[in-house]
Amino acid sequence: MPSSVSTPDEASTAAPARPAKSRKVPRIVILGGGTVGLYSARRLRKRLGRREAAIVVVDPRPYMTYAPFLPEAAAGSIDPRNVVAPHRRALKGVDVLQGKVSQINHAERTVQITPEEGEPYWVTYDHLIVGLGSVARTLPIPGLAEQAIGFKNVEEAIAVRNHILNRIEVASSTWDPELRRRMLTFVFVGGGFAGIEALGELEDIARYTVEHYKQIEQDEVRFVLVEGSPRILPEVSEELGGYTLEQLRKRQIEIHLSTFLSSCVDGHIVLSNKVEFDADTVVWTAGVKANPVLQQSDLPLDQMGRVTCNAALQVVDADGNVVPDAYAAGDCAAVPDLFNPGKFCPPNAQHALRQGAHLGDNLARVLRSAEVTDYKHKNIGAVASLGMYKGVAQMFGRIKVRGFLAWVLHRSYHVFAMPTVNRKLRIMAGWTGSLLLRREVVPLGALHDPRAEFRAASVPPKPRVVEPGEADPAIAGAGAAAKAKSAS
Repeated sequence: MPSSVSTPDEASTAAPARPAKSRKVPRIVILGGGTVGLYSARRLRKRLGRREAAIVVVDPRPYMTYAPFLPEAAAGSIDPRNVVAPHRRALKGVDVLQGKVSQINHAERTVQITPEEGEPYWVTYDHLIVGLGSVARTLPIPGLAEQAIGFKNVEEAIAVRNHILNRIEVASSTWDPELRRRMLTFVFVGGGFAGIEALGELEDIARYTVEHYKQIEQDEVRFVLVEGSPRILPEVSEELGGYTLEQLRKRQIEIHLSTFLSSCVDGHIVLSNKVEFDADTVVWTAGVKANPVLQQSDLPLDQMGRVTCNAALQVVDADGNVVPDAYAAGDCAAVPDLFNPGKFCPPNAQHALRQGAHLGDNLARVLRSAEVTDYKHKNIGAVASLGMYKGVAQMFGRIKVRGFLAWVLHRSYHVFAMPTVNRKLRIMAGWTGSLLLRREVVPLGALHDPRAEFRAASVPPKPRVVEPGEADPAIAGAGAAAKAKSAS
């Protein structure tokens, strides 16, 4: 463990009391290495020298995932490694601890970290930034935990891709019509940006894949969208939402609005509108919630489990009083939207990126005894990809773009928002390769359990049971060998 992060009296399995003697260099601990964590750490290191602050980022993964590119990674348009920014390369001059935050005791300025292996330990700090993000918001639906998969990280996105391609591959050699129908039915639950982009990209690559299989007809492939509200894409105007709905239906995607998933036990899908069918694939994209580890903290939370903040991204209590030395931003924070009084900033990458940078600037001001400034950002628009060469975009609230141009805007905006020049160049090179050489459609499902074949090969064969009256093959074999030996 880096010496700048812990000392014997500061990191232990028991919660330490706050050191009476302050450090020569204040320590800033950033919980979460996602968009908020990465951008705030980079901005702090840019603003402050090593003698002004020690910066520590804590995250269970060694990289930041750029979520808006997950659908394109799932479709094979971007290499999965290029939608993540490795902390060790992106956070120069910043200490990184890989582990889960399991408890926050801000009164004592300590956090408990649970590494992947080994005992939990405590780390002390002077200033805290909470950027723990969100997790999938699930419901107690029978069969959901056993059958469904989320779409929140790169591992899930690639697993969904490989699973869909594998179902197509297996179905091409399956002649049972009921079994084929089940394999070729793909259900997506959630009609927000994440769900529509994932559905659009994966349906596009699935149709493209089926073109390589003579045994499967396009009309055998069934994509189903289930959305609880009466419309999709609430982030854009009803006009663009209606256009998207029309385009999806033209692609033979079955859409159930104002409908909920009631059950999916053993792959038997039951919807609230009484529709029932079987499917091997259920992708859950129906919203997010603040990281539940915040419940194991003494920070003030709102009814949705988010850290309560003021417009300067400082943590505040129920009366609006600033909690000293604590800051929060992103999906896990309730940040007032100054352009929409009475509302909070929506949980999207556009706000998380800007809040992270603004928070870094504010904390640098505090350490230099300057005044903090309020975060305010007017939404510049929303862009969504619906598959290769297809998309929708709404810019500055009134400019509506559809089709190919919207798809170009989507790619252009997000590639420039992706951190590090390295990743920008790799993504653009991947896009060029896909355009010239086409996308790969090979399922690599074995990646998710690479030891399966080895385990099967390691199991000794079961001994054959000899039926009554049947000669034991081992004895018969020994007798035949003895006869051959005597004859020679």
